[in-house]
Amino acid sequence: MADYTFFTVPMSRGQIARWALHEAGADYEQVLVDWANRPPELAAANPMNKVPTLIHHAPEGDRVITECAAICAYLADVHPEAGLLPQGAEKADYHRWLFFGAGPLEQAVVSRAMGWEVPEGKQGMAGFGSYERTIDTLEGLLSGRDWVCGARFTMADVYVGSQVDWALNFGSIPPRPAFVAYAERLRTRPGYQSAKAIDRALIKAAQG
Repeated sequence: MADYTFFTVPMSRGQIARWALHEAGADYEQVLVDWANRPPELAAANPMNKVPTLIHHAPEGDRVITECAAICAYLADVHPEAGLLPQGAEKADYHRWLFFGAGPLEQAVVSRAMGWEVPEGKQGMAGFGSYERTIDTLEGLLSGRDWVCGARFTMADVYVGSQVDWALNFGSIPPRPAFVAYAERLRTRPGYQSAKAIDRALIKAAQG
């Protein structure tokens, strides 16, 4: 048995988790989920019945991890040999921007895609304030450094980078130079390339 069972759908946030698995060098077995006939093992592991869902078959028993940011953080912790954890002064940026990606950035991009607008005077109640402020904040981060924590790639780049890469591909964020350059750096990673190759092949096969 592989160390991990990975429930996913190729055209989904499962791509983030697969990339994290590859960066961590984790041994995993994928289970492709058919939405019309979801496996009972998925619902048993994740009552939300969604992907990605990861089961770690640890020596002391199975552990279930859901939510992409949590999966990324967990894999970095369990596989320290991959060198994806923050070191020393990197810890503040690592945690800050990992959760920024999972909170304000995700909310802002999804809200814009759905056509939702924060009512006048209600920005303080929204976790992201406004789409424009969120995108400007992200640009401020990526304008002055190569990676989220500075000069070194960490697991925070898998999550934040996935948000940027996906959003650029679908036009959810503007193609500002800092975003485009960051995405280009991410795409040179062997872990990115090997993970994306699997999902692209699966998507192509599904499309006939």
